[in-house]
Amino acid sequence: MAQRAVWLIRHEPGTPLSGTVRFSRRYPTVEKRARILNGLSYVPVPEDGPFLKALLFQLRLLDDDKDFVERRDSCSHINKASIYGLSVGGEELWPVVAFLRNDMVYASVPLVEQALAPRPPLISISGVSQGLELLFGIQDFLYSSQKNDTDLNTKLNQLPDLLLQACPLGTLLDANLHNSLTSLNFASVTQQQKQPAWKVGTYKGKAQISISITEKVKCMQYGKQDIADTWQVVGTVTCKCDLEGSMPNVTVSLNLPTNGSPLQDIIVHPCVTSLDSAILTSSSIDTMDDSAFSGPYKFPFTPPLESFNLCYYTSQVPVPPILGSYHMQEEEVQLKITVNLKLHESVKNNFEICEAHIPFYNRGPVTHLEYKASFGQLEVFREKSLLVWIIGQKFPKSMEISLSGTLTFGVKGLNKQPFDHICIGNTAYVKLHFRISDYTLTGCYADQHSVQVFASGKPKISAYRKLISSDYYIWNSKAPAPVTYASLLP
Repeated sequence: MAQRAVWLIRHEPGTPLSGTVRFSRRYPTVEKRARILNGLSYVPVPEDGPFLKALLFQLRLLDDDKDFVERRDSCSHINKASIYGLSVGGEELWPVVAFLRNDMVYASVPLVEQALAPRPPLISISGVSQGLELLFGIQDFLYSSQKNDTDLNTKLNQLPDLLLQACPLGTLLDANLHNSLTSLNFASVTQQQKQPAWKVGTYKGKAQISISITEKVKCMQYGKQDIADTWQVVGTVTCKCDLEGSMPNVTVSLNLPTNGSPLQDIIVHPCVTSLDSAILTSSSIDTMDDSAFSGPYKFPFTPPLESFNLCYYTSQVPVPPILGSYHMQEEEVQLKITVNLKLHESVKNNFEICEAHIPFYNRGPVTHLEYKASFGQLEVFREKSLLVWIIGQKFPKSMEISLSGTLTFGVKGLNKQPFDHICIGNTAYVKLHFRISDYTLTGCYADQHSVQVFASGKPKISAYRKLISSDYYIWNSKAPAPVTYASLLP
């Protein structure tokens, strides 16, 4: 559970290298362990320059990178997580944890405590989740209360000292760098309290625990018999534990209904003290069967002071929540569209928001529109060549709605209308945006009565859950070829 190296790279389009390394830290002792543990499959961590070029290429962030590359862009290389393999010096450096936020690329290389050939499953590499937690902690530190570049530079200058405390010798002790900053400023107070290295200070006040489950559903529907639709649920369980004492212990249980979809690919926060082996071995790569572990999923942990993500998971639900079809076809100077949507009977029919966005790329502004909607309202953004179908909070009793219309477009203005490399001709989509509170697609919930707390005082326990759409596309069935997740990556 250690990191070989950490980088912060500023993405700067238009510059010769498309980015600069703002911070890097290597851990030679961890690198020596990697050389011994990986054996013949060991690949050394490169210098900043080659690493910068290889990572930006893999993330498609280089200015001159517009060509299709088989090993990176093929449908067989769909990336479900922020884990990459970088080609450096004729060898592949894997795994590399990396993601882009606010024009800053956060990256680390976790230690794999075994040979890399054959490649071990990610779930067995504890350093991956630790690397993500460290990078998220750095992100929160850099951009909390940041006002300008001067504040960012000041925080970047503080990082070396903070990582000495938060991640000594490459091993993460506390992902909250604000705690490390407080520890540096008040070292004498910290020593008197004799807190664990990863937890600075204690909470004083009313005991309470908040548990929030957020599921995001991704979907690609093509409307073709020879092309299978794809969808996936990704869940995050967030906790905030306000408990007195230096080392309170909490156990949270996640439960599923009888017909719930088992949780898979579970990654936990470093504060989790133990796990059932059945939880760790449940993977989306394996074929689903009746013997799949379906809970309860128990997570014993000693919580940090701040809000944190207790775990992440995926799930293979049997059907997407909203089924749809989209037909778009040009007839002379007009464009005819038909959209049909059906809410699955098992889904809660009570939305906070539900909209269907229908963009028209590479065309002029909408000059004329005739439409008929069986339900909801339609808003037209003429200059943006966009239709927004506001469905509202509920589907009708039939659970089915439709929209049809005929559009005419004006002359395309220079750099005014939206442009897209993929959506050319009949290649087009409808993107759904919806949110449902007090509901998860898997049925996963946190039982407030089963939460075990070993601390002074009886806490108030609250639990929330919600379902959110994320990259939920319905493609024009008249399009010549399907569009995959990989082709949508930046």
